[in-house]
Amino acid sequence: MSERQIKTIEELEALYGAPVPVSLSKERDHLTAHYRAFVEAAPFMLLATAGPEGLDCSPRGDPAGFVHVEDPRTLLIPDRRGNNRLDSLKNILRDPRVALLFLVPGVGETLRVNGRASILAGEKLTARFTMQGKAPRSLIKVEIETVYYQCQKALARSGLWQWESWPKTRPVPTAGEINQGFDPAFDGAAYDRNYPEHLKKSIY
Repeated sequence: MSERQIKTIEELEALYGAPVPVSLSKERDHLTAHYRAFVEAAPFMLLATAGPEGLDCSPRGDPAGFVHVEDPRTLLIPDRRGNNRLDSLKNILRDPRVALLFLVPGVGETLRVNGRASILAGEKLTARFTMQGKAPRSLIKVEIETVYYQCQKALARSGLWQWESWPKTRPVPTAGEINQGFDPAFDGAAYDRNYPEHLKKSIY
């Protein structure tokens, strides 16, 4: 089997052909009314950042509308309680470029936002994003540069929203099993057993 490495933009474009016209015309530098509706309906998004140590892609979720549309070119994202690795935030401080991917359950399209981010703090500001009596420690402010929707093909191929195709039993190891794999002395079964109650107490 012969193979060759694609090394130039010209080779790549020759391999794939011209972009589909609508893939270019749908791109905007701000949230249109339709794009804003997508952001406000999304309970889940992925945040991609880059920094000196490499790349990071982090899941973010809350009730639909948790990403606040401050204006058509500005988003505010609460940074909820986590493991304090702070990978995304550290990257933003050193390279403000970010990419966001919004998903809405049952909807085949996704929404892509590219822009530049900064980190904001202050009790009055973060209080606007209080959940279960707890405000986030900071907000990620994203100044939009480009926004466009992605067609349904990837989600259709994966069957992500087709519940009838979901596995009937857990298809991957539990968090406890993974941690015990790193450290045989770690009690993975106890971790998995206690985590639901821990989640209730620490989710916010």
